Amino acid sequence: MLKFRLFPFALAGLLTAPLWAQRVEVIPADPIVLPGVSDSNSPVHWWRGEFHVTQSHAMPIVSIGAGLEGPLKTRAVLFHSYEHMPLWIESTWVDADGTVYAWYHHEEGACGTLASPKIGALVSRDGGRTYEDLGIVLETGYPPDCSSANGYFAGGHGDFTVLLDSRKEYFYFYFSNYSGPEASQGVAVARLAFADRDSPAGRVEKFYNGEWGEPGLGGEVTPIFPVRAAWSRPDADAFWGPSLHWNTHLNQYVMLLNRACCEPGWPAEGIYISFNPDLGNPNGWTPPAKIPGLYSVGWYPQVIGLGPDASDKVAGRVARFFMGSDSEYEIVFGW
Repeated sequence: MLKFRLFPFALAGLLTAPLWAQRVEVIPADPIVLPGVSDSNSPVHWWRGEFHVTQSHAMPIVSIGAGLEGPLKTRAVLFHSYEHMPLWIESTWVDADGTVYAWYHHEEGACGTLASPKIGALVSRDGGRTYEDLGIVLETGYPPDCSSANGYFAGGHGDFTVLLDSRKEYFYFYFSNYSGPEASQGVAVARLAFADRDSPAGRVEKFYNGEWGEPGLGGEVTPIFPVRAAWSRPDADAFWGPSLHWNTHLNQYVMLLNRACCEPGWPAEGIYISFNPDLGNPNGWTPPAKIPGLYSVGWYPQVIGLGPDASDKVAGRVARFFMGSDSEYEIVFGW
């Protein structure tokens, strides 16, 4: 059993006295391997009593069955329009009437082998088997930086999670900003009014300088976790790809983060965790703390809850810790 008390990670690279009392245990468990390849966060939802997990690697698939441990039947996700291909579905949410809303990461070629991602919205009337594209809702206002040396992106917004707040007022987007001045790069936040979920294009607003109001299409951002070295540098050092859930045991939101450092190709330095009782308070997150003891570190860490209603959006004291498509651990939350 691997057990530790979290300490905040200071951006100066130093460990300081603990600022909170949350505990996390990482316990090796029998492996669970999802059917497809997860090249992004892999959203989970329940529809008409069936478990759905969507995985993406430029084109999404959905696997449907009785629960996380299967058996699962896998099929391609279909679209009314293929304008924004390739795309990665990274978040889903099911309305009371069964309508599934989803959000995707779309990559456009920018500079040869480099891309500049955008974030778009989808809606499904059949549980997530077929989607209608509602358009791009978040994109940078800065042109691609073709001198970027991180190996993948020349800018853009992507690698994200969307969660609805407990009052059903706003969907919050926690995303990676790869564009603009170094001070604006890092993990950023935007929101969409719940009432605008069927027509979201042009209605998302970004968090900037302590306020909401910058347009989702082209506006400025203030990162909650700024980069330590810009994404354009060959030694980029940054948190990215936030994965969030509401933890019923802690009564807190939990965010897992990748950290890329400090050479080209986005090498994974570690997986980090942060806590916040209020999804709508971007400045309320605890400093990211590194999760030690993982036997291997890759991309796209994610918590998937256990039980009949749990998903990637809600988990309790004990859940599964995934890295991409694979889970080799339980993760246990406590005080």
